[in-house]
Amino acid sequence: MRRILTWFLGTVVVVVLLFGYRTSTGASATPTTDTVVAAPGAGTGSTVTGSVAQTRWGPVQVTITVADGRITDVAVPQYPDGNGKDQQINASALPVLTQETISAQSADIDMVSGATVTSEGYVRSLQSALDQAGLA
Repeated sequence: MRRILTWFLGTVVVVVLLFGYRTSTGASATPTTDTVVAAPGAGTGSTVTGSVAQTRWGPVQVTITVADGRITDVAVPQYPDGNGKDQQINASALPVLTQETISAQSADIDMVSGATVTSEGYVRSLQSALDQAGLA
């Protein structure tokens, strides 16, 4: 009886440890501050960088370029790319998200199927950039 109890408790401990193990790499625990930087060239607009959104698979950060009150360009300087699967997913998801942002001119965009975690982080960082740019 004592052996069975010891075996059972040992198994429970191992299972709890396995489920609690974080596999994501490269995620920074220190959030960065929001920045607003003027784009090169007079009158071309301004570049606004949203806050870093920490996701389960790594950080996501969105930078928008705003001219005449409209989003003219979107860049994603930080996104999960710690393994081949992340790279594959984000290679197809990020262009869709950026195009939807330019079309919608807001953070009210659809999530990309199969890239839900990145999409959620993208929208949080995008909303931060929009708030700073006064486009919320």
